[in-house]
Amino acid sequence: MGKKEDKERKRKKSAATLSQNIGDLFKKRPKIDRFRFYVSRRCFPAVRCYFARSVHAAFKLPVLLFDMDSLYVSSHPDDFRSLLTLIAAEFSPSRPRTLAEEPPAGVARCRPALLLGDGGDTALCGAGAVAWYLASAGRRTGSDAQQESEVWQWLSFAENELTPVACAVVFPLLGVMGVDKKLQHSSKAELLRVLKVLDQVLEPRTFLVGESLSLADMAVAMAALLPFKYALEPTDRKTLVNVSRWFDTCVNQPQFLKVLGKISLCEKMVPVTPKSSLTANAAAAASNTAPNSTPVSGPPKTETQLKKEAKKREKMEKFQQKKEMEEEKKKKQMQSQTEKKAKPEKKELGVITYNIPTPAGEKKDVLSSLPDSYSPQYVEAAWYPWWEKQGFFKPEYGRKSLSEPNPRGIFMMCIPPPNVTGSLHLGHALTNAIQDCLTRWHRMRGETTLWNPGCDHAGIATQVVVEKKLMRERGMSRHDLGRENFIQEVWTWKNEKGDRIYHQLKKLGSSLDWDRACFTMDPKLSYAVQEAFIRMHDEGVIYRSKRLVNWSCTLNSAISDIEVDKKELTGRTLLPVPGYKEKVEFGVLVSFSYKIEGSDEEVVVATTRIETMLGDTAVAVHPDDPRYQHLKGKVAVHPFCDRKLPVVFDDFVDMNFGTGAVKITPAHDHNDYEVGERHKLPFVNILDENGFLINVPPPFLGMKRFEARKAVLQALKDRGQFKEVKDNPMVVPVCSRSKDIVEPLLKPQWYVDCRDMGKQAADAVRSGELKIIPDHHLKTWFNWMDNIRDWCISRQLWWGHRIPAYFITVNDPSVKPGEDVDGHYWVSGRSEEEAREKAAKRFSVTADKISLRQDEDVLDTWFSSGIFPFSIFGWPNECEDLNVFYPGTLLETGHDILFFWVARMVMMGLKLTGKLPFKEVYLHAVVRDAHGRKMSKSLGNVIDPLDVITGISLEGLHAQLKDSNLDPVEIEKAKEGQKSDYPSGIPECGTDALRFALCAYTSQGRDINLDVNRILGYRHFCNKLWNAVKFAMRTLGESFVPWEKVQLCGSESVADRWILSRLCAAVALCGNGFQAYDFPAITTAIYNFWLYELCDVYLESVKPVFSRTDAEAQKQAEVCRQTLYTCLEVGLRLLSPIMPFVTEELFQRLPRRQPQDSPPSICVTSYPESSEFCWHSEEIDREMEFVMTVVRTIRSLRADYNLTKTRADCYLQCIDSATMSLVEKYSLQIQTLSYSQAIHPVIGGDGTIPVGCAVAIASDKCSVHLMLKGLIDLDKEVAKLTTKQGDLEKQMEKLEEKMKKSDYREKVPAKVQDLDAEKLRQSQTELQKVKEAIENFRRMM
Repeated sequence: MGKKEDKERKRKKSAATLSQNIGDLFKKRPKIDRFRFYVSRRCFPAVRCYFARSVHAAFKLPVLLFDMDSLYVSSHPDDFRSLLTLIAAEFSPSRPRTLAEEPPAGVARCRPALLLGDGGDTALCGAGAVAWYLASAGRRTGSDAQQESEVWQWLSFAENELTPVACAVVFPLLGVMGVDKKLQHSSKAELLRVLKVLDQVLEPRTFLVGESLSLADMAVAMAALLPFKYALEPTDRKTLVNVSRWFDTCVNQPQFLKVLGKISLCEKMVPVTPKSSLTANAAAAASNTAPNSTPVSGPPKTETQLKKEAKKREKMEKFQQKKEMEEEKKKKQMQSQTEKKAKPEKKELGVITYNIPTPAGEKKDVLSSLPDSYSPQYVEAAWYPWWEKQGFFKPEYGRKSLSEPNPRGIFMMCIPPPNVTGSLHLGHALTNAIQDCLTRWHRMRGETTLWNPGCDHAGIATQVVVEKKLMRERGMSRHDLGRENFIQEVWTWKNEKGDRIYHQLKKLGSSLDWDRACFTMDPKLSYAVQEAFIRMHDEGVIYRSKRLVNWSCTLNSAISDIEVDKKELTGRTLLPVPGYKEKVEFGVLVSFSYKIEGSDEEVVVATTRIETMLGDTAVAVHPDDPRYQHLKGKVAVHPFCDRKLPVVFDDFVDMNFGTGAVKITPAHDHNDYEVGERHKLPFVNILDENGFLINVPPPFLGMKRFEARKAVLQALKDRGQFKEVKDNPMVVPVCSRSKDIVEPLLKPQWYVDCRDMGKQAADAVRSGELKIIPDHHLKTWFNWMDNIRDWCISRQLWWGHRIPAYFITVNDPSVKPGEDVDGHYWVSGRSEEEAREKAAKRFSVTADKISLRQDEDVLDTWFSSGIFPFSIFGWPNECEDLNVFYPGTLLETGHDILFFWVARMVMMGLKLTGKLPFKEVYLHAVVRDAHGRKMSKSLGNVIDPLDVITGISLEGLHAQLKDSNLDPVEIEKAKEGQKSDYPSGIPECGTDALRFALCAYTSQGRDINLDVNRILGYRHFCNKLWNAVKFAMRTLGESFVPWEKVQLCGSESVADRWILSRLCAAVALCGNGFQAYDFPAITTAIYNFWLYELCDVYLESVKPVFSRTDAEAQKQAEVCRQTLYTCLEVGLRLLSPIMPFVTEELFQRLPRRQPQDSPPSICVTSYPESSEFCWHSEEIDREMEFVMTVVRTIRSLRADYNLTKTRADCYLQCIDSATMSLVEKYSLQIQTLSYSQAIHPVIGGDGTIPVGCAVAIASDKCSVHLMLKGLIDLDKEVAKLTTKQGDLEKQMEKLEEKMKKSDYREKVPAKVQDLDAEKLRQSQTELQKVKEAIENFRRMM
């Protein structure tokens, strides 16, 4: 105890010294803001939150040096500062105790405050500092220096931008007095302006900093809390889509809910009943000053004060009554106007359905007018059955014979066959979106195109599903039924449920040739599997051996590596294991000793699986370890049997780990197996297939493996050979199917010798014959292929391809009986008769002396998947499909199965056909959720793409969890995850938006963090596309007839030439993108063309052309219509591979250039190519870029002076005649797009510009002068700017004073210095602009 007390005394002394140093450091510093840090009972001004960060680091947090901290907060439900600290505390691993009272006098003078330790003399005061301290302990202040800086900036935004205006709007509603008058007069419009800035920032993000919730979100959400509760009406929230979505996500986090409960959002902005005892902190928040130290209760009020307050209340009541009367009057007026007009209420965007009776496979009605707005349900109805019935997805479409050469080439790709048990998740959706885009693109290019569908029998998964169903419905196991009856039961289930995933693929718009759909257990594919095994077995490539395998005791089968989940543990953990009532302990290291024979010496070893010591056959040490050199030739004695354990010397031992001695269990550990092979050790198997102990002495014999774990530990303790047990980080292998703990087990199995095949596969990539894209996967490929191990293909199941191998028994005394592992006694055959003939020939006996027993096992599912690219075409039998479509063109899949599937297809293709199965492999990224987490049912983040397409409520998501195999605890955890990510469920996005989003996200990296809210953004893009085409079709008119050929007539205006140039650029970008598998480049090119070039610029700029009626204008309008038609028709074709439904719907409404020869569907229309669309002009692009710069400058000036609807004359001062000519050439476009009254190009000095203009620089060649005289109230504008000038000068003065301090450079962190310098530069620039504007206005007066 003495050492412990001394250590504690030193720690307290160190902490006190540190506190004193911090106090001295910040003495006499000027006030910077109201965050305060109190040390040693003295108050010192502080610098924002970065100081809290440095203090946090100084005190070595989150490893706390102090006893439990105390958090003093206000009990008022609307004190958002206290609420912020309470929420931050929820994220802290060591939550402080919370006290709704004033902190001790003399230590802290305001709330919230945090006393560190046991109520001693160290305290943090102010919401920002306290929240930073607590959030940092919970790792919520950013993952690196850059993110920390961003969090700090958002705290500043919440404090200085959002809080003052939020309080100014809300506090009068709450009846709070004493708020700063300037802030009281801030309008709700200013609040909305600030929130719109935030809305723009949040458009592409889920959270403000990084991919997870941080202190930035907590602070800004709490600053916005009162407006959301009392001021932001539903109409306001609709204009703040991203802010509302983000706020909803934040306040539905478990930590927020614990503090805030369920929040009711504002329905109408009206005064509310004041809450009791609003704290001084909350009131002070509005005035940007710290509250004084007077307690909240304060001294009794005088009679005069009470009278004043009564008068104020009376005035407020009258004001409220008057306001209510005005509101009622307005309502009545509105009702009266509505009754007079009798106009139907305009419907909001919502669900519109297609209700015209259309038989399946018949063409959808395209004669009726398009609905007012885009609705996925309307658009996606009826098209897919028509495409399928018309045969558009078949390679035979438009061709007389498949064997006839196609000059455009052949494109063939097979689908990665999904499991028959499975249902779609977003990983499938990504795979199919990419594959369908590529397939549709190749088909539109005129190639003979086949995308072949198929489904995998999924041995283990299917057997587990049917076994559970059998037990649930009939109380029977598969053994009760017998093998043949059970397999029939599986086929029944497959025929009833197995096509579900095909229907889901159709919903995604996948253009697969369904007539060629294959199932890996179909007769055609089963024959190919059998043939592949027999050929490889006869050649000696497949052989029999007894080795360690991954064994699932629950499934009674070996499983592949991909079916083993690696569960990481940080220390002692209790895990549920099937077949055990109590949880089992893992994550501990048990040390015990072995006695050395013939001496008192012992060797201490350690293990995480103490029960396996019953199978130990040696103790290993490093050859160079001096501690054990004397044990050469010695043996240890097993404590529970008469087995002698030799001490072996092996380089694999790490002499610096533990005692440097390792127990060796060759039959139950992969590393020990190799040691056993090297040193010829006995292999003692102590587990049977069900996990019961065998080959061990009593009392352990017959025990279950994890019950034996406890028994062995106790027995070692009883013998005095137990040493210690301690926490040990480890990885536990868990069967993904059964959730059982996987055991390494010695079993005789069938193996594929992969050495030569692996070398061939590696060489094919090295030579360039096979291309893997992106190339950063090459390292993984070569690492696997160059170090490949033999492949275990046996599975102890009933459902699957039964291995066509037979064990031979020769009924002849001259032939000795064989053993199971002896390959000489195994023969394979297409039938038992063929196998018997082979066996008789091998042993030189007659066939009647041969008895055969077929292996009970089935083949690994990956074996049938490995020959899928050629088994689907009837291999080994010759046929047209095999000759035309094998080898294929491309294999597209996720990088996570590069070895398990891709490598095996390459190896088996080369081995069995002598050809590579495809020329290219494109590996897409793995889909993760918005926070970067792996999709997992237990996290509640596995999303069915159909739910994204059709939409689903939060309750619907919860309901899906009930049908899963999760236990109740996992279900609740998953529900919390769903509630956090999808508080309002998932909105209907539609197939096209989902496909576009997935392609837009696809970068050639390893992971995609998919945010469902981003998908909704692309649904809005569909709506803009819809409205643009509707508007354009009205502009074209019903009598419009497009020219037969796409060509320039020579009469195009500059706007026409520009949009056609941009169209050609988009065509080139899309073509190059598809060639390079650069899907984000394709989506960006299409998005930019439709939204920013066609809609925002061209359609707006040509409106004046269509409004004129003179002959010349009509001629120009006709050229304009032809240009517009070309943009629509080509733009839709560019988009069609990615968004097949909406493009088909709109394309069918457009007139055709050659109606008699026109393809019936956009999906079989030619894809635009640069050879046809070759009008791209860099010169026109440069000119228009200059024009748009001018337009943006004019728009910016108009916004600065609030000229929302007023048109003003604009004078463009050009530096030379060339610029002036350019302005004159585009004057109509500039006038239209900038909403100007007139454009006046001028050249020369300022004398050519009339007085009364606002000025802005558009470029080094052009200045914009916007005439304001007579359009705005000059006195009012000057007054506003003068106030702003004063505020800026004060800010700069404070900042400069801070930066001039003698110790500023040494004491303030470099990051903060950079931020201060940047802030000063921005303020200087803004001040210069303000001064120029004031001077400009004064010249006008």
